[in-house]
Amino acid sequence: MAARAGDGRALEELVSRCLPLVYNIVGRALNGHADVDDVVQETLLRMVRGLPKLRDPSAFRSWLVAITIRQVRNREQSRATDRDRRAHLDDAETITDPALDFAGLTILRLGLTEQRREVAEATRWLDPDDQELLSLWWLEETGELERADLAGALGLSDRHAAVRVQRMKKQMETARGVVRALGAEPRCAELHQIAAPWDGTPSPLWRKRFARHLRGCGVCQGRLERGLLPMERLLGGLPLVAVPASLDPARVLAHVWAATTASPSGASGASGASGASGSSGSGGSGGSGGSSGVSGSGSGGGGGRAARRGHRRLARTGRRVAGKQAVVGGSAAVAAVAVAALVAARLTAGPAAPAAATAPPPTPVAVTSSSAPPSPSPSPSTSPSPGKSPSPSAKASVRPSPAKQSAAPVQVASGAKKGVGVWTFNGVSQALAVSGASWYYTWNTQHQGVTTPGSASFVPMIWGAASVTDAALAQARAAGPYLLAFNEPDFAQQSNMSVDRALQLWPKLMAAGKTLGSPAVATGAATPGGWLDRFMAGASEKGYRVDFVTLHWYGGDFRTPQAVEQLKSYLTSVYARYHKPIWLTEYALIDFSQGTRFPSAAQQAAFVTASTKMLDSLPYVHRYAWFGLGADPSKPSSGLFTDGTTATAAGRAFQAAR
Repeated sequence: MAARAGDGRALEELVSRCLPLVYNIVGRALNGHADVDDVVQETLLRMVRGLPKLRDPSAFRSWLVAITIRQVRNREQSRATDRDRRAHLDDAETITDPALDFAGLTILRLGLTEQRREVAEATRWLDPDDQELLSLWWLEETGELERADLAGALGLSDRHAAVRVQRMKKQMETARGVVRALGAEPRCAELHQIAAPWDGTPSPLWRKRFARHLRGCGVCQGRLERGLLPMERLLGGLPLVAVPASLDPARVLAHVWAATTASPSGASGASGASGASGSSGSGGSGGSGGSSGVSGSGSGGGGGRAARRGHRRLARTGRRVAGKQAVVGGSAAVAAVAVAALVAARLTAGPAAPAAATAPPPTPVAVTSSSAPPSPSPSPSTSPSPGKSPSPSAKASVRPSPAKQSAAPVQVASGAKKGVGVWTFNGVSQALAVSGASWYYTWNTQHQGVTTPGSASFVPMIWGAASVTDAALAQARAAGPYLLAFNEPDFAQQSNMSVDRALQLWPKLMAAGKTLGSPAVATGAATPGGWLDRFMAGASEKGYRVDFVTLHWYGGDFRTPQAVEQLKSYLTSVYARYHKPIWLTEYALIDFSQGTRFPSAAQQAAFVTASTKMLDSLPYVHRYAWFGLGADPSKPSSGLFTDGTTATAAGRAFQAAR
């Protein structure tokens, strides 16, 4: 609703959330073709144009999936027409390397077990008509879509969609048998003879030839029946394939906006995209599709060829839009142009106050001893592994005294990702307002006496088991779209929870209806068998929802390049394990290996500058929060402000970070 009302940050968040889903649908439907990036960008362009006409926000996902499938079909129709008009030699430029297709990405990025690898390989053997259905069914089995979304995207009833799915699954089982038989060592002699003229490229024709042999071969049948698990059990735990760097959300949004504002007539695309507004997906995007002309990113090695194809499609799109302009007109086009202009103003002017429709935050309350978590003693950790922090109350106990000097004016930058952990100190609200943070949290469901500035948003946290109360959950529901959970349950000095206890309480957090982050472990998030690994496995087994992974990291190596690389390596390993968005909610340079040791002010500031730049470049890191806002002027710390106006060296670097 906020994006529809013109909130630029909401639109950016919406694109970030939608991008993995759209990319996986398109990527699998097109089997990793070089046009995937173009179709994804065109889909998001139509989504942005159609938002003003979407009557029912709860139908957004089905509506988006319908647009995505329509764009896939439009691309296939356009490609078929182009093939009819060109010499066969020209088709060679669209042939992609089989090693770069979507099944290959699935295998490489997810490190599948053998039977999951066979299922991924089998997708290459499907008929072209079933590739589209597979892209939806795969996401249904992994929990990203509902059956209603699938049926709505295809324009079918649930019963008819179920028949189509069963037919496709039979093809998949046949293809799976072919993959297993061809990969057997030693291969069946008769099958080896049949495959002699085969060029190694999967195709429906060769699938039928090999399947005919399998049905009558005792050797191959014996191998097929040995320990074969149902596909649904193999797909259920698979996350989405990671979106490539060429489709970084910020870059895609820039392309979408460029295409939207290229010509006033571009708004006419809204009529197609919003034709099914308010419905659950049937009708899709309408219109004849085509490309937005934002094909520059390409995929794999197709950059130059994709650019040439993009110019040709752009010319065709321009002619189609010009022809439709007189028909569309009216309030729909005016609304699309108005929203696009408002979005542009928000995006170019930087952070803005929340949209009028956004509920105001709860009234801040004073800190009480019962509301703060217990104060621990620091626990050692081995550098450069993620370290351990004191609790917020321990930090708050060292309250800074007011400084008399004033800080020099600093041009404040604010990015959608950049946030900070906040506890009370003299001038905390003023410091938060000038820090440039776009969001903050207090390790609590309440603001803890902090007044939220217009440029930042508050994110609540359920700190531990004792915080799972009706009152705290009610406060969380009133505090915005996100909810953080369980602060460092893997440490006895913090929330100190077993995995079983966290899983037992998790349904209550899910019931709050928020975008929900995992428990924020202090260390070892990517360690097989570690606390977070066991929690994520248990949540998957029980069907519990975990929308993003929350982490803490503290570096004991104070050399900037090495510290940044160690942090990046940790984040990369966590994403490779869970393939979910990451929130880094505590991080700084502090060495806890022998007591508590801080870097120099210059070293901390240099790390702030370099780390924020790195974090902003990682598309799977959705937010990060520096530890923390307050600093004691008489002691070394990682804090950003000693009072409401006086920034430390790290604080000035944080202000300047974009």
